[in-house]
Amino acid sequence: MNSENFSLSEKIVSSSYVRQGSQARRGHEQLIRVLLEQGKCPEEGWSESTIELFLNELAVMDSNNFLGNCGVGEREGRVASGLVARRHYRLIHGIGRSGDIAAVQPKAAGSSLLNKLTNSVVLDIIRQSGVRSASSCFVVPMATGMSLTLCFLTLRHRRPGARYILWPRIDQKSCFKAMVTAGFEPIVIENILEGDELRTDLDTVQKKIDELGAENILCVHSTTSCFAPRVPDRLEELAVICAKHDIPHVVNNAYGVQSSKCMHLIQQGARVGRIDAFVQSLDKNFLVPVGGAIIAGFDEGFVKEISKMYPGRASASPSLDVLITLLTLGASGYRKLLSERKEMYNHLAHELSTLAQQHGERLLHTPHNPISLAMSLSGLQAHSDQAVTQLGSMLFTRQVSGARVVPLGVEQMVSGQLFRGFMSHAETYPCPYLNAASAVGIARGDVDLCMKRLDKCVRSLRKSAAPHSTEDTAPPAAPEEQDTAA
Repeated sequence: MNSENFSLSEKIVSSSYVRQGSQARRGHEQLIRVLLEQGKCPEEGWSESTIELFLNELAVMDSNNFLGNCGVGEREGRVASGLVARRHYRLIHGIGRSGDIAAVQPKAAGSSLLNKLTNSVVLDIIRQSGVRSASSCFVVPMATGMSLTLCFLTLRHRRPGARYILWPRIDQKSCFKAMVTAGFEPIVIENILEGDELRTDLDTVQKKIDELGAENILCVHSTTSCFAPRVPDRLEELAVICAKHDIPHVVNNAYGVQSSKCMHLIQQGARVGRIDAFVQSLDKNFLVPVGGAIIAGFDEGFVKEISKMYPGRASASPSLDVLITLLTLGASGYRKLLSERKEMYNHLAHELSTLAQQHGERLLHTPHNPISLAMSLSGLQAHSDQAVTQLGSMLFTRQVSGARVVPLGVEQMVSGQLFRGFMSHAETYPCPYLNAASAVGIARGDVDLCMKRLDKCVRSLRKSAAPHSTEDTAPPAAPEEQDTAA
């Protein structure tokens, strides 16, 4: 209510009570005012009541919620289900206009304000997370792969004669398909083995530039966050090469916002060389549903150019989800999550190393990977040809999600390209292994229960001499049996 309505309320209810309610209301409004004024993530998280008040205030600014509105167009924010309307806080119009995802909609001032604020708050978090010189970003309602495609399509207008994208190999299908979908030919740069780590082959990158011609290369497509034993690309060196040859550089930073090391690599790469855009997933970094990404960069003009490439309006759901989440957590709450993730990384590394030693295996030495870990499965492979893949099946049926078992010699065709040694990021890696990751939101209980179940599965496989065990087809444990199944 406004001040006039509060004054009228004093004629109905005791003025002292009304003034108290008015002061409480001003407390909510003060938080909203600071957000609108600064455009930054609040240091302390908001209560749900403040967030809902704010979203309701935004919603009443959209034409579909105007009292007495008479809509005669083809897109009037009409929704048949009240449940759907409430799910979206009656912010129905989405974001952007037909020619620009960042444009303000005349029918939807509230949704447009939501969009602008979300991008501003997310940029603040990106800067706080380590990329302090990032100048601009926007939330796009597509996952990482399609968001990378959008970046490549934008670069096509700047380099119409370019045909190739140089891509240090990472065995993740969407990264590869993003380039093919955009109409370019990926040039796969095989990684080199340094100890246990798979690292960027800078010499081959340079040779390919000399061989193909810099003018024929759309960009270098590098990666930060990845599955061990692959480690983040040598971003600084790649950025220097790109700057030297005037070649754009796009970074797949899928779940790198949660890692200070990955963000530092991007910041340093932009400082010493060239990085045009970096793309990160919303769900992997901010604990929201799948379906959104952040495209960020150091040249505000180029980031805006990418946003203009998006055709049509867009769903506001990813923007709404991440804004609600960041307002709930506050900057301090998000930093706490990142700190806890680092602690769990150390705990996971210790537990996985201990378990590996108990079974004659070892934790692969991958110090340059700040999120993912890998445990060798050489002994298991020697015990049985099928044991490695069987371990993956056993873990899955025991409700261990996210662990990746990588056998040797797998071949996979992806969009016409044959990858040998698929999933291991190299044609030949010395040993099969198991991946586990310490990602944001992981809890100690997740690690401890995973280790118990992994230990039992490995022991079972080592005891069995049969190449095919019934364990791999066993049904998931019933809820009351989960602890004993570990």
